[in-house]
Amino acid sequence: MCSLSTNEKGGIAETAIAAAATKLGVPVLRPIVEHGRYDLAFEIGERLLRVQCKWGQLDDTGAVVRVALNSNRLTPAGYVQRAYTADEIDLVAVYCAQLDRCYLLPIELVAGRRAIHLRVTPPLNGQRACIQLASSFEFDGAVAQLEERDAGSVEARGSSPLSSIPSSAPGNRSSAAAIQVGSHQFRNHFGYYLERAAAGDEVEIARHGRPYARLVPCAQRG
Repeated sequence: MCSLSTNEKGGIAETAIAAAATKLGVPVLRPIVEHGRYDLAFEIGERLLRVQCKWGQLDDTGAVVRVALNSNRLTPAGYVQRAYTADEIDLVAVYCAQLDRCYLLPIELVAGRRAIHLRVTPPLNGQRACIQLASSFEFDGAVAQLEERDAGSVEARGSSPLSSIPSSAPGNRSSAAAIQVGSHQFRNHFGYYLERAAAGDEVEIARHGRPYARLVPCAQRG
Protein backbone atom coordinates (compact mmCIF):
# COMPACT_ATOMS: atom_id res chain seq x y z
CA MET A 1 0.00 0.00 0.00
CA CYS A 2 1.33 3.43 -0.90
CA SER A 3 2.24 5.86 1.86
CA LEU A 4 -0.83 7.59 3.24
CA SER A 5 -1.15 10.69 5.37
CA THR A 6 -2.76 10.57 8.80
CA ASN A 7 -5.85 12.32 7.43
CA GLU A 8 -6.11 9.87 4.53
CA LYS A 9 -5.85 6.90 6.88
CA GLY A 10 -8.52 8.40 9.12
CA GLY A 11 -10.84 8.99 6.17
CA ILE A 12 -10.39 5.45 4.86
CA ALA A 13 -10.97 3.95 8.30
CA GLU A 14 -14.10 6.02 8.91
CA THR A 15 -15.56 5.09 5.50
CA ALA A 16 -14.83 1.37 5.95
CA ILE A 17 -16.33 1.34 9.45
CA ALA A 18 -19.46 3.20 8.33
CA ALA A 19 -19.86 0.72 5.47
CA ALA A 20 -19.44 -2.27 7.79
CA ALA A 21 -22.12 -0.93 10.13
CA THR A 22 -24.48 -0.15 7.24
CA LYS A 23 -24.11 -3.71 5.90
CA LEU A 24 -25.33 -4.94 9.29
CA GLY A 25 -28.37 -2.66 9.14
CA VAL A 26 -27.05 -0.23 11.76
CA PRO A 27 -28.00 3.40 11.06
CA VAL A 28 -24.87 5.57 11.00
CA LEU A 29 -24.85 9.28 11.83
CA ARG A 30 -22.04 11.80 11.30
CA PRO A 31 -21.48 15.03 13.26
CA ILE A 32 -21.86 18.19 11.18
CA VAL A 33 -18.70 19.68 12.68
CA GLU A 34 -15.46 17.73 12.28
CA HIS A 35 -12.60 17.21 14.71
CA GLY A 36 -14.82 16.36 17.66
CA ARG A 37 -14.09 13.57 20.11
CA TYR A 38 -16.16 11.08 18.10
CA ASP A 39 -16.42 10.54 14.34
CA LEU A 40 -19.67 8.59 14.01
CA ALA A 41 -22.72 7.57 15.98
CA PHE A 42 -24.36 4.15 15.73
CA GLU A 43 -28.08 3.84 16.38
CA ILE A 44 -28.51 0.59 18.30
CA GLY A 45 -32.12 0.15 19.37
CA GLU A 46 -33.01 3.23 21.39
CA ARG A 47 -29.41 4.28 21.96
CA LEU A 48 -26.95 6.44 20.05
CA LEU A 49 -23.42 5.23 20.67
CA ARG A 50 -20.54 7.64 20.03
CA VAL A 51 -17.80 6.00 17.96
CA GLN A 52 -14.19 7.11 17.51
CA CYS A 53 -12.67 5.61 14.36
CA LYS A 54 -9.05 4.50 14.28
CA TRP A 55 -6.60 3.09 11.76
CA GLY A 56 -5.09 -0.24 12.78
CA GLN A 57 -1.57 -1.05 11.58
CA LEU A 58 -0.59 -4.69 11.16
CA ASP A 59 2.96 -5.27 12.38
CA ASP A 60 5.73 -6.73 10.21
CA THR A 61 5.11 -10.23 11.51
CA GLY A 62 1.40 -10.13 10.72
CA ALA A 63 0.64 -11.15 14.29
CA VAL A 64 -0.56 -7.91 15.91
CA VAL A 65 -2.77 -4.98 14.93
CA ARG A 66 -1.43 -1.85 16.59
CA VAL A 67 -3.90 0.92 17.37
CA ALA A 68 -2.85 4.38 18.57
CA LEU A 69 -5.55 5.74 20.87
CA ASN A 70 -4.34 9.25 21.71
CA SER A 71 -5.78 12.22 19.85
CA ASN A 72 -3.49 15.07 18.82
CA ARG A 73 -4.62 18.69 18.84
CA LEU A 74 -2.58 21.71 17.79
CA THR A 75 -2.69 24.53 20.33
CA PRO A 76 -0.72 27.79 20.62
CA ALA A 77 1.58 25.91 23.00
CA GLY A 78 2.14 23.06 20.53
CA TYR A 79 0.58 19.63 20.04
CA VAL A 80 -1.44 18.25 22.93
CA GLN A 81 -2.09 14.53 23.27
CA ARG A 82 -5.22 13.30 25.04
CA ALA A 83 -6.60 9.88 25.83
CA TYR A 84 -10.31 9.13 25.50
CA THR A 85 -12.75 8.86 28.40
CA ALA A 86 -16.22 7.36 28.88
CA ASP A 87 -17.63 10.90 29.05
CA GLU A 88 -16.57 11.48 25.44
CA ILE A 89 -17.09 8.24 23.51
CA ASP A 90 -18.76 4.84 23.90
CA LEU A 91 -16.80 2.75 21.39
CA VAL A 92 -13.58 2.70 19.40
CA ALA A 93 -13.92 1.19 15.94
CA VAL A 94 -10.73 0.03 14.22
CA TYR A 95 -10.09 -0.66 10.54
CA CYS A 96 -7.02 -2.64 9.50
CA ALA A 97 -6.45 -2.16 5.76
CA GLN A 98 -3.93 -5.02 5.47
CA LEU A 99 -6.58 -7.44 6.74
CA ASP A 100 -9.53 -5.47 5.34
CA ARG A 101 -11.24 -6.06 8.67
CA CYS A 102 -13.01 -3.95 11.29
CA TYR A 103 -12.99 -4.35 15.07
CA LEU A 104 -15.10 -2.75 17.78
CA LEU A 105 -13.74 -2.02 21.26
CA PRO A 106 -15.70 -0.87 24.34
CA ILE A 107 -14.60 2.32 26.08
CA GLU A 108 -13.94 0.36 29.28
CA LEU A 109 -11.04 -1.33 27.52
CA VAL A 110 -9.45 1.76 25.96
CA ALA A 111 -10.19 4.64 28.35
CA GLY A 112 -7.03 6.41 29.41
CA ARG A 113 -4.75 4.25 27.25
CA ARG A 114 -2.30 5.52 24.66
CA ALA A 115 -2.41 2.42 22.50
CA ILE A 116 -3.71 -1.12 22.32
CA HIS A 117 -2.45 -4.21 20.52
CA LEU A 118 -4.90 -6.75 19.13
CA ARG A 119 -3.28 -10.13 18.62
CA VAL A 120 -4.26 -11.78 15.34
CA THR A 121 -2.31 -15.00 15.87
CA PRO A 122 -1.51 -16.85 19.12
CA PRO A 123 1.84 -15.86 20.70
CA LEU A 124 4.69 -18.25 20.00
CA ASN A 125 5.47 -18.61 23.71
CA GLY A 126 1.96 -19.89 24.43
CA GLN A 127 0.99 -16.88 26.56
CA ARG A 128 -2.75 -16.60 27.06
CA ALA A 129 -3.14 -14.04 29.85
CA CYS A 130 -2.82 -10.26 29.54
CA ILE A 131 -3.35 -10.23 25.77
CA GLN A 132 -6.25 -8.96 23.66
CA LEU A 133 -7.28 -11.38 20.94
CA ALA A 134 -8.50 -9.62 17.81
CA SER A 135 -11.07 -12.37 17.29
CA SER A 136 -12.82 -11.26 20.51
CA PHE A 137 -13.63 -7.89 18.93
CA GLU A 138 -14.69 -8.84 15.40
CA PHE A 139 -17.10 -6.16 14.18
CA ASP A 140 -20.07 -8.38 13.32
CA GLY A 141 -20.04 -10.21 16.64
CA ALA A 142 -19.50 -7.04 18.65
CA VAL A 143 -22.48 -5.32 17.03
CA ALA A 144 -24.63 -8.41 17.62
CA GLN A 145 -23.73 -8.28 21.32
CA LEU A 146 -24.71 -4.61 21.52
CA GLU A 147 -28.04 -5.36 19.86
CA GLU A 148 -28.68 -8.20 22.31
CA ARG A 149 -28.00 -5.94 25.26
CA ASP A 150 -30.35 -3.30 23.94
CA ALA A 151 -33.05 -5.91 23.44
CA GLY A 152 -32.82 -6.74 27.13
CA SER A 153 -31.35 -10.24 26.87
CA VAL A 154 -28.25 -8.99 28.66
CA GLU A 155 -27.39 -5.90 30.64
CA ALA A 156 -26.62 -2.77 28.59
CA ARG A 157 -23.11 -2.20 29.87
CA GLY A 158 -19.63 -2.21 28.41
CA SER A 159 -17.58 -5.35 28.70
CA SER A 160 -14.39 -6.65 27.24
CA PRO A 161 -14.30 -8.74 25.32
CA LEU A 162 -17.79 -8.08 23.99
CA SER A 163 -18.43 -11.82 23.99
CA SER A 164 -17.81 -12.24 27.72
CA ILE A 165 -20.51 -13.60 30.01
CA PRO A 166 -23.00 -10.80 30.81
CA SER A 167 -23.26 -10.13 34.51
CA SER A 168 -27.05 -9.77 34.45
CA ALA A 169 -27.85 -13.08 32.79
CA PRO A 170 -30.05 -15.31 34.98
CA GLY A 171 -27.98 -17.24 37.48
CA ASN A 172 -24.72 -15.58 36.42
CA ARG A 173 -24.11 -13.42 39.47
CA SER A 174 -24.31 -13.94 43.17
CA SER A 175 -24.48 -10.24 44.03
CA ALA A 176 -25.65 -7.12 42.19
CA ALA A 177 -22.16 -5.61 42.28
CA ALA A 178 -20.22 -8.52 40.80
CA ILE A 179 -19.18 -9.01 37.19
CA GLN A 180 -19.17 -12.72 36.47
CA VAL A 181 -16.86 -14.29 33.96
CA GLY A 182 -15.98 -17.86 33.08
CA SER A 183 -12.58 -19.14 34.19
CA HIS A 184 -11.39 -19.61 30.60
CA GLN A 185 -12.35 -16.04 29.67
CA PHE A 186 -10.78 -14.71 32.87
CA ARG A 187 -7.50 -16.47 32.13
CA ASN A 188 -7.34 -15.17 28.56
CA HIS A 189 -8.13 -11.59 29.55
CA PHE A 190 -6.63 -11.43 33.02
CA GLY A 191 -5.19 -7.95 32.51
CA TYR A 192 -8.55 -6.42 31.66
CA TYR A 193 -10.35 -7.91 34.67
CA LEU A 194 -7.47 -6.91 36.92
CA GLU A 195 -7.97 -3.33 35.76
CA ARG A 196 -11.73 -3.60 36.39
CA ALA A 197 -11.08 -4.73 39.96
CA ALA A 198 -8.57 -1.93 40.48
CA ALA A 199 -11.25 0.51 39.28
CA GLY A 200 -13.62 -0.69 42.01
CA ASP A 201 -15.53 -3.58 40.44
CA GLU A 202 -15.83 -7.05 41.91
CA VAL A 203 -15.14 -9.86 39.47
CA GLU A 204 -16.59 -13.28 40.18
CA ILE A 205 -14.91 -16.17 38.38
CA ALA A 206 -17.13 -19.13 37.57
CA ARG A 207 -16.01 -22.68 36.81
CA HIS A 208 -18.37 -25.18 35.21
CA GLY A 209 -21.18 -22.69 35.76
CA ARG A 210 -20.60 -22.28 39.51
CA PRO A 211 -18.96 -19.41 41.41
CA TYR A 212 -15.35 -20.39 42.11
CA ALA A 213 -13.41 -17.29 43.20
CA ARG A 214 -13.76 -13.53 43.48
CA LEU A 215 -11.37 -10.71 42.60
CA VAL A 216 -11.96 -7.54 44.63
CA PRO A 217 -10.18 -4.18 45.01
CA CYS A 218 -7.51 -4.07 47.71
CA ALA A 219 -9.49 -1.46 49.66
CA GLN A 220 -12.37 -3.91 50.08
CA ARG A 221 -10.33 -6.70 51.60
CA GLY A 222 -11.14 -7.53 55.18
